[in-house]
Amino acid sequence: MKQDWKPGTMIYPLPAVMVSCGSSPEEYNIITLSWVGTICSEPPMCSISVRPERHSYEIIKRNMEFVINLTTEGIARQTDWCGVRSGRNYNKFKEMNLTPGKSKMISAPTIDESPLNIECRVKEIISLGSHNMFIADVVNIQADEAFIQPDTGKFDLEKARLLAYSHGHYYGLGEAIGKFGWSVQKKK
Repeated sequence: MKQDWKPGTMIYPLPAVMVSCGSSPEEYNIITLSWVGTICSEPPMCSISVRPERHSYEIIKRNMEFVINLTTEGIARQTDWCGVRSGRNYNKFKEMNLTPGKSKMISAPTIDESPLNIECRVKEIISLGSHNMFIADVVNIQADEAFIQPDTGKFDLEKARLLAYSHGHYYGLGEAIGKFGWSVQKKK
């Protein structure tokens, strides 16, 4: 038997990412988000949802760009800290010993400690209620060569030890149990 609950946000797990923003070192900031996702593959597009009262909101809205930086088990503490402290009061890069890197296509910084940086340019902002959604084009991706498989050229997500968020908790990703299409793949 199942219980009915009032509507809420129960779609988990989600990626735990650090979004970096700002057009100059004086305004660089990091916000930790999980309301983030892929919304189109051709053209490549993604979205982030941010509460308007958050410090990063106005920075992203003013500059119309941001970087989604995937997080790992190795930077889990920095990921959490950047989500519970405000950039109004702290220089998050400095406080967490994170390195602002250079984006190729936009002004917002990357986070060098992240294995994958997704540079985004905002196309549209949609007011939804508690959060506003920034819909963005992916204009460049920087991938750490340490996680690129030499034989295939693919990014090794398992080796990167990415971080996930599920209802108030952070998790490392477990062992792979299958790959896309494995349930219908013909046996050899």
